[in-house]
Amino acid sequence: MDQSAPRRDGVPSGPLEGVARRQPSALKLSLSPEEEEIAKKRSELALLQSQLAERELYVANLRAELTAFEGQYLRHVGVLYAELDEWNAKVAESLAEREPTEENRSGANQARARAEESGAAAHGAAAELREFAASSELKSLYREVAKRVHPDLATDEADRKQRERLMAEANHAYDRGDVDKLRRILEEYESSPELVRGSGAAADLVRVVRQIKQVRNRLAQIEEEIAGLSESDIARLKQQTEQGRDLLAEMATGLKGRINVARKRYETEASQMRASR
Repeated sequence: MDQSAPRRDGVPSGPLEGVARRQPSALKLSLSPEEEEIAKKRSELALLQSQLAERELYVANLRAELTAFEGQYLRHVGVLYAELDEWNAKVAESLAEREPTEENRSGANQARARAEESGAAAHGAAAELREFAASSELKSLYREVAKRVHPDLATDEADRKQRERLMAEANHAYDRGDVDKLRRILEEYESSPELVRGSGAAADLVRVVRQIKQVRNRLAQIEEEIAGLSESDIARLKQQTEQGRDLLAEMATGLKGRINVARKRYETEASQMRASR
């Protein structure tokens, strides 16, 4: 029987069969050392991009939650501080009118400035902010924007400016819970002509290495920002309220008592001023 006769699958049997089976592996293209290094760096960059997106999401969420809690604080407690400062200013002004010494006039001016400052804070834009609760879709879209659009992935100055603009818009959209805006930001960037680029292996490697460095630097900055936010007074106050203690209500009760005292002082001072006329 002929040992080299072809089989039904078209591969000849016999001595040539092993050669035919080894041919596919011999046809595989090998990567150059530069291409292998680029592949490794791109894998590292992809991992860092995912980490960066998660940390950007975390710090954006932290900022939004603290801002919303600050609004809650101002609505419940800040307005009472503003009222207390207003009564104290009236007391100081009445005293300065009855006894117009330099010290009393200076004290009245300082008290009025403090009352105006606390009143502006209590009744300003921050006090109008409502509760913040990010949906899973909002978080997912923001994470994708941070992964693809982040300024620290820029390859030149023009690209960086575009990314910074879009990332600022994304942060604003996240604070407002605007899912549609985040989706439009992604669509705008992905259709940008700046994404179409041509380059050689050496330039690609330098670009990826620089992107890795930029991402690592931004990750370090985020950790510093998170530490600063977490150690702020409003963050500590929020943490205390989350431990089951209604601290805002306690503060409000104490302030109402102080307001009553300040109002009585003003009434006494006004009565003395009328009597001295």
